Amino acid sequence: MFDIHQFLEPTYQAISQTRLNPWLKGFKAGVDARMSDYTHGKINEWAELLKKLPNLEPSIIELDDRVAIGEKLQLSASELTDLEKTLKELHPWRKGPFYLFDTHIDTEWRSDFKWDRIKDQISPLENRVVLDVGCGNGYHCWRMAAQNPKLVLGIDPSQLFLMQFAIMKKYLPQSPVHFLPIGIEYLPDEIPKQGFDTIFSMGVLYHRRSPIDHINHLKKLLKHGGELVLETLVIDGEDVNHPDQVLIPEDRYAQMNNVWFIPTTQMLTKWMERCNLADIRVVDINQTSLEEQRATDWMTFQSLGDYLDPNDRNKTIEGYPAPKRAVMIAKRK
Repeated sequence: MFDIHQFLEPTYQAISQTRLNPWLKGFKAGVDARMSDYTHGKINEWAELLKKLPNLEPSIIELDDRVAIGEKLQLSASELTDLEKTLKELHPWRKGPFYLFDTHIDTEWRSDFKWDRIKDQISPLENRVVLDVGCGNGYHCWRMAAQNPKLVLGIDPSQLFLMQFAIMKKYLPQSPVHFLPIGIEYLPDEIPKQGFDTIFSMGVLYHRRSPIDHINHLKKLLKHGGELVLETLVIDGEDVNHPDQVLIPEDRYAQMNNVWFIPTTQMLTKWMERCNLADIRVVDINQTSLEEQRATDWMTFQSLGDYLDPNDRNKTIEGYPAPKRAVMIAKRK
């Protein structure tokens, strides 16, 4: 039987060696609560799949320009075939891409596009304690690791993403990157004075019924002077006299039924100001392209192209503006 706490013991050990140690008990309680609320029926099966991975030391590790582990020549042709089969058992692969022994995991999202847009805008992560909220399978966490942080803690409630993360972690056991299978609601309400140096929340805010509460929670998990990197869906301010607008979809947005609020960047700035954040700036606005998000052999379900108006790619099939994302950076006072 799968033991989640035994599985996460290296993560707990890593947290205990940072200033977050006083909150470790709360993190463990959050894992218990999440697993009690929901445990995926395939989690034991997925854990067994991890045992099928090749046991060897990767000859190369690249995290700066891409996430690449090992080389093709380290495995036989049959081993490479078995590896790809095992990896595809963990379908769908949403965030990436990854290269594992030259097996290209061509994920739905080209998450490297987003990272390349923001990596030079954020404060350097060297020796920082970092939190990535809604990290998916941890792709951006691995890219962060190239900057030599003290700890990168990714959190996401998906147990499938935990297993996808664990594949890479198997070959990078000494990396400061770790994962907890929880959402932010399972974290403490606040970590006073000793919080994270940098917090990323990318692609989460529009799924929250109370976006200001989410921003405020992120702020309270930051140390004073810490940096928040917030990415979310936005709309253009069509009325120049009233740019602080927000779109509330009537039902679905791009076929997502859990999108609640899509503000202009001006409105988003106001929300962040109300949460007492400082030095707020917009560092990137980008309309999601069909090159950045699409179906692949590693994610065969419908994707962005199916959710846009076939006659006008600047609109969703519901008639709303097509997905456009802004990255905001701010500091806790």
